[in-house]
Amino acid sequence: MVILISGASHTGKTALAQKLLVRYHYPYLSIDHLKMGLIRSGHTALTPLSDDGELTALLWPIVREMIKTAIENGQNLIVEGCYIPCDYRKDFSEAYLAKIRCICLVMSEGYIRSHYEDIRRHANIIENRLDDEDCTVESLLCDNAHMLREAKRCGIPYLLIDTQYDVDARIPEIIE
Repeated sequence: MVILISGASHTGKTALAQKLLVRYHYPYLSIDHLKMGLIRSGHTALTPLSDDGELTALLWPIVREMIKTAIENGQNLIVEGCYIPCDYRKDFSEAYLAKIRCICLVMSEGYIRSHYEDIRRHANIIENRLDDEDCTVESLLCDNAHMLREAKRCGIPYLLIDTQYDVDARIPEIIE
């Protein structure tokens, strides 16, 4: 099985992937690692601050083929990142889709407004964010509202983080 974890920045995609790795022993790929590898190696002129659409256009074709390879080899894999397009289904046949589960993590406006300091405090739980100044209440509100609209538009299951961050307790919802 391949589990895709999408969502806006700071929603806990990487932390969830790490927890799934520990619980199910599925390896995971952080698309951010692939992005930085391509950038640091000079294989792209894009930067970490490039437009998300440009980064998705670069990264998704590679990730998509890695997913196909894992499925063809009967391997489990967790893929997490904000560069998973909401219309990812169009890139896979029904045989592949039967082996893929996708979840989008979304924080509600109320959660962001009442837990902003907690969100910032937990930003470095798994990854060391060297520059996190662009994480503002406004950016979180905008990004999460966009992800929720896209998840609904594309029919992607989503976990709404509303009154408390209870993603861990809802892990079985993700893989069933």
